[in-house]
Amino acid sequence: MTEDRTSGSGAPDPEDAPRVTDKRRIDPETGQLREPTPEEAVLAEAAEAVAGVADDPSSEALVAAEKLAADRLDELQRAQAAHYNLEQQYNAYVKRSKAETLAAHDRGVATVGEALIPVLDDIELARKHGDLTGPFASIAEKLEATLQRLGVERYGEAGEPFDPAVHEALMHAHSADVTEPTVREVLQPGYRTTDRILRAARVAVVDPEG
Repeated sequence: MTEDRTSGSGAPDPEDAPRVTDKRRIDPETGQLREPTPEEAVLAEAAEAVAGVADDPSSEALVAAEKLAADRLDELQRAQAAHYNLEQQYNAYVKRSKAETLAAHDRGVATVGEALIPVLDDIELARKHGDLTGPFASIAEKLEATLQRLGVERYGEAGEPFDPAVHEALMHAHSADVTEPTVREVLQPGYRTTDRILRAARVAVVDPEG
């Protein structure tokens, strides 16, 4: 005779009821079922493996559960590594894009500054001769202020040490009044941005006497 495993109320024994595991989750925003994340899937399979070992504590079941756990852990680590690599590539792309944008801006400023150098020379010459007056003076000042905000700087002063990297000597002499090559006069000012010389300052330079 077959033993009928029922509870006192006549209902089937809960242990004999089929076990159903749903790896999906309820989306808190939409209320719909969603697919589990890789981490959730691994945890669900691990829970199933643990339940299987509890039902069948044999060595074969334990070995199978350990192998499944190892395989799923390897899959999870590979997925995390792929995500990490993608994140690093995106961060590198953002940094590269910002650097390229800044470089393009600097090239644009340099191009504008170089194109306006002849105009700036005329303004400086008019200033030296006292001809920079009236509306022309106001326009010239606005132009120079705009270039300065963009990072274009005028440089070169009499008395500063001569530096061939930023000065171009158009005249040369000797003097007992200096102890090193020195700018005696600025014939045309130089212009530069933060990272390049647009035009070297054109100067008269004096060296110490022999």
